Amino acid sequence: MTVKSPGNLLQAAPQPVRVGFLLLDSFTMIALASAVEPLRMANQLSGRELYSWLLLTADGEPVRASDGIRVTPDASITDGIQFDTVLVAGGVNITRNYSKKEVAWLQQLSRKKIALGGICTGAYVLADAGLLDGYDCSAHWECIASLQEAFPKVKCNRRLFTIDRDRLTCSGGGAPLDMMLHRVTLEHGWTLAGAISDMFVCDRVRNQADQQRVPLRHLLSTAQPKLVEIVELMEANIEEPIELDDLASFVGVSRRQLERLFHKYLSCTPSRYYLKLRLDRARQLLKQTTMSIIEISAACGFVSTPHFSRCYRKHIGLSPREERTGMWAESQPSVIIQALSEEKRSEELRSRVADALAAAQAEPSYASIRL
Repeated sequence: MTVKSPGNLLQAAPQPVRVGFLLLDSFTMIALASAVEPLRMANQLSGRELYSWLLLTADGEPVRASDGIRVTPDASITDGIQFDTVLVAGGVNITRNYSKKEVAWLQQLSRKKIALGGICTGAYVLADAGLLDGYDCSAHWECIASLQEAFPKVKCNRRLFTIDRDRLTCSGGGAPLDMMLHRVTLEHGWTLAGAISDMFVCDRVRNQADQQRVPLRHLLSTAQPKLVEIVELMEANIEEPIELDDLASFVGVSRRQLERLFHKYLSCTPSRYYLKLRLDRARQLLKQTTMSIIEISAACGFVSTPHFSRCYRKHIGLSPREERTGMWAESQPSVIIQALSEEKRSEELRSRVADALAAAQAEPSYASIRL
């Protein structure tokens, strides 16, 4: 709603999006911080309370993060506080660090049509509650195999994060930052999200197409040490690719054995896998550096730039130049986070978030982004 007045235009401030973080025992601190800090910075840069947040535990008692730091929550899940979105913050030993009480609470929130999500391994709890059946889902790569096996109705992927309707899931580490920046983009535009990225010295905002890099040792365990050794040799020799016969010789297998290993465990030929590694490296360089396409072509072992461009387009679906140009294109909202019923926030939460915003008024960046 807007109200015109002489000489200026006043716009009613939107109701803040209320986000709750359910902290499980041994949650990962870096994942939580990566999710919370973009919300704080969105408020600071806009000079408005766009988001509020609250830390929760099952009983309101302090919980210990995986690094040993004890965190005192703001409330318990039984306090009846209203949220628009609740994210489960998981960490190590996820299968042993939640209870039926948390599962039942999440199911209750789902019935109220509240958006739910998980960071790091938090998606496992949502899956156990039956709240990810039929949804695309991201989780930390260490958790994916067990999650998929235990809950076959969940559509697991290796993406950094996934927003599928009213479910927001992501892997660990810094990936929650990318997910929350994506959400800020959807709700308030790329200008604000880009400014948040700049404040956190984040040189590239990754999107839903970006994949986690899953260590091959995790995928193959210790059952195929020769294959792991071959792939490590490939990864270490991107600029000057090693001939397949030489790779086989280095690890003490025949060329035919090498090809059988790749077909059986990686479902492709050794040459194709090696090419994929080189193209993946090229994509990283295109997106994360200012190297020229000619330099990237040479750094990734291609005999000529035209050959590199042909291979890139064939396997990635666009040219290197299009890849580099497209990364600066303004993001277009592809998912709309459902606006949920607005109920009165608790005064405690209002005070804490408002205090943080007031404290930021002395910062040079305060209210630097006009929405």
